[in-house]
Amino acid sequence: MLKLSMRKMKVNQRGIIDAVRAGGELGKRIRDMGLVPGTDIKIQGRAPLYDPVAIRVMGFTLTLRNNEADYIDVTVED
Repeated sequence: MLKLSMRKMKVNQRGIIDAVRAGGELGKRIRDMGLVPGTDIKIQGRAPLYDPVAIRVMGFTLTLRNNEADYIDVTVED
C-alpha cells in the first residue's frame, strides 16, 4: 500500500481516499462532491496539459483542478 496525493496518481489507477486535508469552503465543496475518506476512486483521464483530472467515483465522473487534488490523500496498491 502506498499513500500519495490524488494529483500524483496515474491514469486508470484506483485508490481509496485516505484524507481530505482542505478546510473551509474548499474542504466542504470537496466533501459535498462525495470525496470523503473510504471512497473508492479511479483516475479516468487528464486534460492535455494535465489539468484538470477526471475522476470516476460512485458511478459518475467529475473533474478537479490539480490544486484541489493536492488536498486529497489516497491509498493505492503498489
